[in-house]
Amino acid sequence: MDGLRRLLNKILAFLASATFLAMVVLTVWQVFTRYILKNPSSWTEELVSYLFAWMALLGASVVTGERGHMNIPVLVDRLGEKGQRALYILAEVIAFLFSAYILLYGGIKITSLAMGQLTSSLGVPIGIFYTVLPLCGILNMIYTALNIGDILKNKEVD
Repeated sequence: MDGLRRLLNKILAFLASATFLAMVVLTVWQVFTRYILKNPSSWTEELVSYLFAWMALLGASVVTGERGHMNIPVLVDRLGEKGQRALYILAEVIAFLFSAYILLYGGIKITSLAMGQLTSSLGVPIGIFYTVLPLCGILNMIYTALNIGDILKNKEVD
């Protein structure tokens, strides 16, 4: 299972980095065309917005894999080891259910609904950009299952 986690981490790190690099290049191009050429590129701003959403959601999946999501340790710190493990597992189960229902199921629904709408500047179906929702749902579900296994083994996440 460690191999799967490492593989997913590498893929997500690459995708998030490539997305960020593309955003930087597109933003520089937007500034260049607007102020130097005096003819602003109409599609770059829209694409950067969609790429930002992809980068944020992929980053959220990385955080899920690292068990770095927000928590308030006041209650957990007062419990013993078994109580802490139980709450950690409960948190992962809740994250799994959220990912399954909202990101995967809801993401599939909204992606299919949005395939009939085109973006204003790019002329591409909006649903293509929404595919990140079910993708991240699947990734989060995998990560939460791996996290539960690690919690049960008393193993720290790398």
